[in-house]
Amino acid sequence: MVYVLDAHGLLVFLENEPGSKKVESLFVDASSRDSPLLLSSVNFGEIYYIILRECGKEKAEAVEKVIHSLPIEIVTTDINLAREAAFLKAHFKMSYADCFAAALAKMHGAQVITGDPEFKAVEKEIKIFWV
Repeated sequence: MVYVLDAHGLLVFLENEPGSKKVESLFVDASSRDSPLLLSSVNFGEIYYIILRECGKEKAEAVEKVIHSLPIEIVTTDINLAREAAFLKAHFKMSYADCFAAALAKMHGAQVITGDPEFKAVEKEIKIFWV
């Protein structure tokens, strides 16, 4: 199974919130299968700005290093991903950044790892791994 991290799902892990063990087990599995979890560059930016705003630049840079040490592939946004995210934004009540995670999952036939209730809007479109 292919998994896509939403910002919420990765922040749950990084901040050791309830559900972090579920995400950790997916990282362990990804490492053993040599199959990284996917994270859109937009969602990386979302995580970075949240940490930057709440904790400062030093912490944001430290979190970036942690992200790069995990079995995560950051997927840059191309025209196809942007178009799919725009389609989802036009049809579902979700934040634009969340639409990139959903679009990436849809394009890869993947499950989105999240605890964000906004994703209930697209449960019929994509599979969700709730944390």
